[in-house]
Amino acid sequence: MRAREFLMKDGYSFHADQESLDETYQGYYDAYTRIFTRCGLAFRSVEAESGAIGGAVNHEFMVLAENGESGVLFCDACGYAASDERAEGVRTDHVPGPGHEPEPLTEVETPGKTTVEEVAGLLGRPASAFVKTLLFLTDGKPVAVLVRGDREVSEAKLVRHLGATRLEMADAATVRALTGAEVGFAGPHGLPDEVRVIVDFTLAGRGDLVAGANRTGFHVTGFEIGRDVEPDEWADVSRVTGGDPCPRCSAPLRESRGIEVGHIFDLGTKYSEAMNATFLDDQGRQRPFLMGCYGLGITRTVAAAIEQSHDERGIVWPVAIAPYEVEVIPLNMDSPAVVEMAETIYAACEAAGLETLLDDRPDRAGSKFADADLVGIPWRIVIGEKGLQEGVVEVVERRTRATEKVAQDGVVPLVRARVEDGRRGG
Repeated sequence: MRAREFLMKDGYSFHADQESLDETYQGYYDAYTRIFTRCGLAFRSVEAESGAIGGAVNHEFMVLAENGESGVLFCDACGYAASDERAEGVRTDHVPGPGHEPEPLTEVETPGKTTVEEVAGLLGRPASAFVKTLLFLTDGKPVAVLVRGDREVSEAKLVRHLGATRLEMADAATVRALTGAEVGFAGPHGLPDEVRVIVDFTLAGRGDLVAGANRTGFHVTGFEIGRDVEPDEWADVSRVTGGDPCPRCSAPLRESRGIEVGHIFDLGTKYSEAMNATFLDDQGRQRPFLMGCYGLGITRTVAAAIEQSHDERGIVWPVAIAPYEVEVIPLNMDSPAVVEMAETIYAACEAAGLETLLDDRPDRAGSKFADADLVGIPWRIVIGEKGLQEGVVEVVERRTRATEKVAQDGVVPLVRARVEDGRRGG
């Protein structure tokens, strides 16, 4: 999510030891948690990739939204949460049924079929019965990564596993040189010895698989890990998906989308060592600072709140970040009694410490209501002539559109109590 205006709170801390850094890091974590809770947001703090910033420990604060730019995996049972780039996979070996005998490796013709979906449709096999072979160059050296056909490689996990400084997909010429085939027909068997073969946990114990034949226009069936290729190593290098076991407690993970609104990092000595930023400790020794970094997207939080909290009529502001908390709407500006009551209630709201907007435009009621829905102020007090005759005004909650009639002298205390609850994130 990108807006024309970008305002961010950015902070850094410097420490003599890990205990001090841990204390400050936890303080920021707790403060961000309170901030987003008070803002009325549904969010998760997740273990995430640190990216170019680096650091061994970091947490990303994600507002849950259907069209968020990042995937989030979380466990309702134990509270584990991580971005889809960071979420840990669990090795669960597939156990073949009794009497299972490996099938022979057999070439099948698959002309023009280069994707798992296309070959699966031709052979009538599920994507989970495929080996997806992806060739990478890492610091100039070739690596073959094998994942189940219904999974995607997490390049962030792969980089972390390899300890690589540079990773790129092999181009068509490199694929031909290593496999003898065009892109889409690469397989893991018969690769040159120089190719490092990494097999993802999702393929553990699986056999009778479909793989590329290293021959253009052909795939193979009956492929067996261990018989037809010997892995150099097993690793967690695929993206975890909803329903996979939690790496902490094994309960099924849930999946959502999220918008990043905050990120905190334990940077260790990455930058202080590189920049020779040191201090003298109590023994007179020169040592590098330990650093922390803490960012919070202010305007991004506002945008994420709107994305999460709206309906077909417009914005539904959480009270804590609404531009106004209460809107007073007189329905007939030609009625002196209506105008007087509206101005009286408006003044009483202001005196009670409520951020209040008075819609004193000479517009029709329908137009005022439509605009009120669009702007999304949490509470609305509506004054009409009929209500004045009955001694009541209407209080409308924007989120639920629930309406209640309240005595004129009791409306401000009632709305104030509701607003104060909302300010606390209630």
